[in-house]
Amino acid sequence: MSDRFVERSLTVAGGPLGRHASARARGIPALLSVLSLGVAGTMALGVVQRGHCIANGWSGSDQFSRMCFSDLVSQYELSQLSTGVGGWIDGPGRLDQPPLTAAVMALLGGLTPGAGADASLFYFLSWVVLATALLMAVVWSVATAVPRTAQYAAHVAFSPVVALATLLSADVVGVALASLGLWAWLRRRPVLAGVLLGLAVMARTYPLLILAAILLLAGREGRRGDSLVTVVSAALAALVSALPLLALAPEALLAPYRAWWSAPAGLGTVWKVPDLLGHPLPAGAVTALAVAGWLAALAVGATMALRRVGRPTVAELALVMVAIASITGKSYPIQAALWLVPLIALAGLRWRDHLIWAAGEALHFVALWLHMSATVKPDRGLPAAWYLVFLVIRTLAVGYLVWQAAESGYRRVGSGAHSQAAPAPPTSGAAAEAAPAPIG
Repeated sequence: MSDRFVERSLTVAGGPLGRHASARARGIPALLSVLSLGVAGTMALGVVQRGHCIANGWSGSDQFSRMCFSDLVSQYELSQLSTGVGGWIDGPGRLDQPPLTAAVMALLGGLTPGAGADASLFYFLSWVVLATALLMAVVWSVATAVPRTAQYAAHVAFSPVVALATLLSADVVGVALASLGLWAWLRRRPVLAGVLLGLAVMARTYPLLILAAILLLAGREGRRGDSLVTVVSAALAALVSALPLLALAPEALLAPYRAWWSAPAGLGTVWKVPDLLGHPLPAGAVTALAVAGWLAALAVGATMALRRVGRPTVAELALVMVAIASITGKSYPIQAALWLVPLIALAGLRWRDHLIWAAGEALHFVALWLHMSATVKPDRGLPAAWYLVFLVIRTLAVGYLVWQAAESGYRRVGSGAHSQAAPAPPTSGAAAEAAPAPIG
């Protein structure tokens, strides 16, 4: 598939890329330079959007009505992350975050000087720098995973969702690890792919579905052995990273998952609809429905992987499964949408589809913060009934994205595109540059 918008918009980086040209000849370094500037610009927009809180602090209801709330600052203050990793393990710095995410947040908190509002601002700006670097790594992984479609990394660099969602939480850590893990898989480095995806699982659970996508397609791609190596490597990486915590502070490791198990429906998920209508579901029922959502994601993924015509790529399959599990989870916060952006790029979806989905996310972004403001000051916010409307719009936008990803394989067949399941590329010399790994 080809997206003319992408090709035309990146002519400054050398124009449309030739299918048989080498990575060096196609100007990948120049393209990456442009896209890195794009990431910096997109992140700058995210910082500007939060200008009120940067200038006045993250306190009171204004952080909701001005739409500049950040869970990073909230967790820094409430969980006393200034105590660092030691405080997270032994002291007051408890976080309802998966262990690797919590460790990074605590580490950065321990490096933050001072106290009070100035320390909170320094912590936030430190995350701006870290998140920008991690997003540049995501862009690099997407652009170099399949050099002949490197221009699709623009989906990451210029995504409106990146500007809105990245500085809300530490999800970008897991997103970067998962993207690098997919890069390693597509470049036929199964051990490295497993290690990176295993660490990503310790940051968020969504990478489990990426591993499932790899397993579901491995047989048809002739990579069953590689897939088993990747899964075993992922399990070992997760175990090695979890064992020290299990020995020293099992509560820090297990508490986030226990909290998830007993939590009610949160904002953003379809299971919040009954609550908005005045009839909240019991927490146990929401847990069962969230588990059913994961099972549905796996069932849809298996059906797509087994179809005879229009076989999906790993990225397309992972995108469908992650999106289904997200929207049917116990909560679907704004920042969770960030997980779909690199998958959209690797799946090679059209900008039209990306922007339709991003518009739904942006509308929900505004509606959620106005609804949160209404819980504090009803006259300065959005009532539940109106938030429900925008929640439905967001759900439909995610459904549209799922449909487009699921249909991509059929469109490839209809356009006469060659199968992307290709043999392993050479491992050295100029020939290695000229033979990119398959996108799926």
